[in-house]
Amino acid sequence: MTGVHHIAMQTGSTQGRSTPNSRTPSSATPAIAGALAPLGPAPRGRGSLARIAHEEFFDYQPTSTADLPDPRPLVENLTRCVIEILAGARELEQVARWVTDDVYRTLLSRASISARARAARGAPAIRPTFSVGAPRLTEPRDGVIEAVVIVTSRARARAVAIRLEGLDRRWRASAITVL
Repeated sequence: MTGVHHIAMQTGSTQGRSTPNSRTPSSATPAIAGALAPLGPAPRGRGSLARIAHEEFFDYQPTSTADLPDPRPLVENLTRCVIEILAGARELEQVARWVTDDVYRTLLSRASISARARAARGAPAIRPTFSVGAPRLTEPRDGVIEAVVIVTSRARARAVAIRLEGLDRRWRASAITVL
């Protein structure tokens, strides 16, 4: 019974028991056929096309720009959050929902480098004071937004470039670069 839900069903003479034949979706009633589908990765022994189809079904699904909200507020808020994360004033987990795994790992690495640099100087993590300019947005293709935002503080100006992709009916940052 590995990888298959066990459901006791009444079929013929096996009342209440499940046999190897009664666990297959083909012999199950249509109402529970979906519940009897294999869990986890595609079983071995299937062709590579079946495995690819299985992975594509459970992977992130692209979403059209028309089905997504205005990206401008997200770009502004992500910019503010990224600058605060690098300054040590905000936890990275607060933006985990809005970034891809690669971006999360990159931000984690940059935040730890910044924290080590602050520790070496003996400087505490303080909330930076800065102003966020108006984002410049472009749409290279449907479901993708590329934006740049200029962030100015007393000491310097920085550019934050963000690529948003519509995945699973919401925007997610697939690339963030702070210059």
